[in-house]
Amino acid sequence: MWEAEVAIVGAGAAGLSLAHRLARSAPGARRTSVVLLDAPPGRLRPPERTWCFWEDGPGPYDAAVTATWRRLRVHTPAGRPLEDDIAPLSYKMIRSTDFERLVDRELAYHRDVRWLEAAVETVDGAADGAEIRARDDRGRPLMVRARWVFDSRPLGSLPAARTTLLQHFHGWFVRTERPVFDPGTVEFMDFRVPQPADGLAFGYVLPTSPREALVEYTRFSRAALSRQAYEAELRGYTEDVLGLGPLEVMATETGVIPMTDARFARRSAPSVFRIGAAGGATRPATGYTFSAVQRQTRAIAAALHAGRRPEPPPAHSARSLAMDAVLLRALDSGRVDGAAFFSRLFAHVPAERLLRFLDGRTRLTEDLTLGSRTPVLPMLRSAAELLWLPRRPFPGP
Repeated sequence: MWEAEVAIVGAGAAGLSLAHRLARSAPGARRTSVVLLDAPPGRLRPPERTWCFWEDGPGPYDAAVTATWRRLRVHTPAGRPLEDDIAPLSYKMIRSTDFERLVDRELAYHRDVRWLEAAVETVDGAADGAEIRARDDRGRPLMVRARWVFDSRPLGSLPAARTTLLQHFHGWFVRTERPVFDPGTVEFMDFRVPQPADGLAFGYVLPTSPREALVEYTRFSRAALSRQAYEAELRGYTEDVLGLGPLEVMATETGVIPMTDARFARRSAPSVFRIGAAGGATRPATGYTFSAVQRQTRAIAAALHAGRRPEPPPAHSARSLAMDAVLLRALDSGRVDGAAFFSRLFAHVPAERLLRFLDGRTRLTEDLTLGSRTPVLPMLRSAAELLWLPRRPFPGP
């Protein structure tokens, strides 16, 4: 039996971020005992993945950052490049293994945090807390009792929604024979790839040197593709659009991110809270999650250090969620051409302001100005449709 004030289930971005913040308490802050439960190696542990985000100035995880950029570029479907400086922001990339190593090094100096490898089976509310039943890497039963539990495990199914699209992607970490990449610029959305009949598709390039980059093919649609289809799209993008020439694929990355206007419950029992994507941290219109996770975990840690009830705050404002719901409906209904929509935004709105908008940090007047750059009538029709559209379960990828 393990006992702690806080138990964190899952050691992904949300679980590790919360453990890191609880361990790094300010001088004089109330100390918190923590048990972090990470699934043993195997099917329950997610594969290595890449997280991207933007922030103003240095951040708490810079030691784990793979690369940083100050310029973003978008290519329109017609091939026109739109490039902009995002100062004072920086666009950053972290590999999950590097993030885990950083947090592991930090936690090694804090006796208040214990990191256990265990497959969690149940999380049940109990008197004045919750009980977690799990099995260690040898299959032996293990129990953790905690005052507060923060569960970051993926949901078994998505909540009912009016609109749900999938952002699904496949990427290659490549090394080319000749220097072909601009290490100072991210290819944020490259719409020169063939556009599907429904949804939209784009290329995404994160260069880490003149000869190395993560090159991804991304699509927004209702269903994911086969591995063979992703590989064919990436070959076409790297050869026909980017013209990279001979290259070596050093590693691959695949993912599916729900983009949905579903309502995510942030509490499953009086002392059990959901965090990360399971707690609604994913921005519905973009799929970005990492920055919202930092807001969530910062607020939780501050509450615990102050002795307050640590209920996670909403990851996104009601205004941001309402605007995203309208955009998702407009894209899913086909009223708005996605490639043309995003190209128009980047052509008329500074990239730095767009990124602040995607983080929910723009003022109402800025949102209204940005809205004037969108197809007004299709967006208004989509907004009106949401008033009577029922919420239905998503059948799955």
